[in-house]
Amino acid sequence: MKLFFASDIHGCAVSTRAMLAAFEQSGAEHLILLGDVLNHGPRNALPQGYAPTEVAELLNQYADQIIAVRGNCDSDVDQMLLDFPMMADYNLVLLPHGRRLFLTHGHLYNGDKHPRLRSGDVIVSGHTHLPLAEQKGDFFVFNPGSVTMPRGEYQASFGLLEDNTLKVVTFQGDIVCQAELV
Repeated sequence: MKLFFASDIHGCAVSTRAMLAAFEQSGAEHLILLGDVLNHGPRNALPQGYAPTEVAELLNQYADQIIAVRGNCDSDVDQMLLDFPMMADYNLVLLPHGRRLFLTHGHLYNGDKHPRLRSGDVIVSGHTHLPLAEQKGDFFVFNPGSVTMPRGEYQASFGLLEDNTLKVVTFQGDIVCQAELV
């Protein structure tokens, strides 16, 4: 199974088109959206290419492949534009051999504040706009960064899970970080 992760689109149509092209090219079975999909949020500058209605239309074409969670900038009004559910604070994905992915945005749950996890589980979140793929004790922490508003010295990025490897990749194809699920 191959999974594609994206977070913090913040209503940018330019970033959404690039992300969807990368998703198509990746051959992943599912597109996992980790929140902050349509709204730029009151603390963020308006991104270039801000067009939340267009973003909704683009994403709706992939509704049957999307698994999504709510971010701190997402609202009930946003959900009205989307053909896939995104208002849950978390979601679980079961992988072969019993490993679980705990999907969340990161403002409520994250690598430091999370529900009880089993050995080998992965907490997957966005929110910080900072890429991360590492083992933390008995579990893993994964953040694909942001497709629209990367922070620090990082470039816009997305995440992939393939062959038991979590990796964060830039749109130029550079691997930012990765972790082998052992």
